[in-house]
Amino acid sequence: MRRFHRNALLLALVLLPSLAFAQTAYRDVEQRLTPAQLRETGLDHLSPAQLALLNRLLREDADREAAAAPPAAAPASADTAPGRDDAGLLEGAADGPIRSRLVGTVAEWAPGTVFVLENGQQWRVLKGALKLPKPMSAPEIVVVPGVSGRWFLQVDEDLPKARVQRIK
Repeated sequence: MRRFHRNALLLALVLLPSLAFAQTAYRDVEQRLTPAQLRETGLDHLSPAQLALLNRLLREDADREAAAAPPAAAPASADTAPGRDDAGLLEGAADGPIRSRLVGTVAEWAPGTVFVLENGQQWRVLKGALKLPKPMSAPEIVVVPGVSGRWFLQVDEDLPKARVQRIK
């Protein structure tokens, strides 16, 4: 029974990000998963009361995340001119990737590290840490949009991305 509760909790934690940042209305777990997935996760053994509680907790968490999310569009500033890479930049998944080069050398990053790009943008690492096997001088990078205004900086396609926030 203890293993079952652990599996249900793990499933809930796995589902939270996708549920919290979904653009559509919340759907109950049993509507999101196939019968096979319900069996594999052990959720088919939940009582109706337990399943209702899990759905309520996930729905409430999704509502809290949605309420705390920043506005979808960033206001245009005086330094965004037509033709620049960051003109009309929106914080959202509809935007395309930003391609540029890092200014200087990068050997590692951790939360709080600020990356300065040749296009003038500055991005601070919110999540993720990595020490490169060998420092890279002015590498080409891609800042990739995610859901709900999240952005990820990619130094190399074979390395993990850092979750970043634009600060300038």
